[in-house]
Amino acid sequence: MFIETEGTPNPATLKFLPGREVMGLATADFASPASAGRSPLASTLFDLPGVARVFLGGDFVTVTKTDEIDWAALKPQVLGAIMEHFVAGRPVVEGEDDLFAGEEDTDPEDEEIVSQIKELLDTRVRPAVAGDGGDIVFRGYRDGIVRLHMQGACSGCPSSRATLKHGIENMLRHYVPEVVAVEQVEL
Repeated sequence: MFIETEGTPNPATLKFLPGREVMGLATADFASPASAGRSPLASTLFDLPGVARVFLGGDFVTVTKTDEIDWAALKPQVLGAIMEHFVAGRPVVEGEDDLFAGEEDTDPEDEEIVSQIKELLDTRVRPAVAGDGGDIVFRGYRDGIVRLHMQGACSGCPSSRATLKHGIENMLRHYVPEVVAVEQVEL
């Protein structure tokens, strides 16, 4: 099994591409070992010293490290853990898919606007962000304000605020005039 590795805009995060499906159409973001209980893969990665966050994308895994370790020491361990997991045929996530569902704060009267926002996010933003090892999840829209949650390499990335304000906000305001601002929310 050959696993490709790519850098991300976040220097603390690397993207690992195992050459096979990881989560398919879903994503999962684990900010701590305690949150990874239903993911054997994420749990295994958190067992490695220096792993701070694990994000599972459609066909990739991003791992964020702590400042106490460098990639030269951690990268081979992560590669080994991912390879061992897939070669053994273990599941990436166990149990129901509702693990990844989140509440959306929207007004039923804004259904058409929300639909436009989600379509733009799905077709223009999420593919680009996935290329950098992350994801952006819609969390709500009220009074012209779009609330988004950044995951994976995007979570804690130094350029994530600029991506939200200058990239995503400007695009959404251009295509959906009702949008006045974009805010980042943490779960």
